[in-house]
Amino acid sequence: MKILRRLLFWLVGVPLLLALSLQLYFLLQILWWTQFNPSSTSFMRQQLSVLQEKKPDAKLQHQWVPYNKISNHLKRAVIASEDDSFVDHDGVDWEAMQKAYEKNQKKGKVVSGGSTITQQLAKNLFLSGQRSYLRKGQELVITYMLETCMDKQRILEIYLNVVEWGVGVFGAEAAARHYYGSSAATLGPAQAARLAVMLPKPRYFDKNQGSGYLQRRTDLIMKRMNSAELP
Repeated sequence: MKILRRLLFWLVGVPLLLALSLQLYFLLQILWWTQFNPSSTSFMRQQLSVLQEKKPDAKLQHQWVPYNKISNHLKRAVIASEDDSFVDHDGVDWEAMQKAYEKNQKKGKVVSGGSTITQQLAKNLFLSGQRSYLRKGQELVITYMLETCMDKQRILEIYLNVVEWGVGVFGAEAAARHYYGSSAATLGPAQAARLAVMLPKPRYFDKNQGSGYLQRRTDLIMKRMNSAELP
């Protein structure tokens, strides 16, 4: 019996303790970020490593700016493009996830996640870009931690400051300077809409700024922006 108990401890107990310790680490980090700004994210560090493989002295373009220094046009455009029910949901849009699941079933692999802004932030802060249902499960846990510990305005503030907007370009201020030579505070409606449309494939659109799809989608988001509710 002692041997069986020891075996169960190592097979079940130890992995469980490790998993709980990891969740506690995530929670403590999130609690810290309710008051202090993250200087980098897991995704930022991964992308920097990729860039430095080709250019050892490569650096990311990134500069934190507070919520009130980010154009409301950009906030509205990002919500309209990425998560139009952002202020209403509890972190997860289950209808969007169901549609993504059905799409993945048809494709036979994970090609869509149906992620909200909060879920995207959870992934960027802590996780890899690898698509799997295990990673999605962890993403959901972190998402609910974020929604429990932070209000919507803080979630959006962090998201807009750390999201990828091009090759080595992270955050609204760096994106505004990279594409328009201006600050995040002075972005106009068309500029904001265009930046929002780039978010799903920022590195692609960074290199293909003349894309016809980019312009058509920008026009559509501009029409939706005024109905986007800000936290």
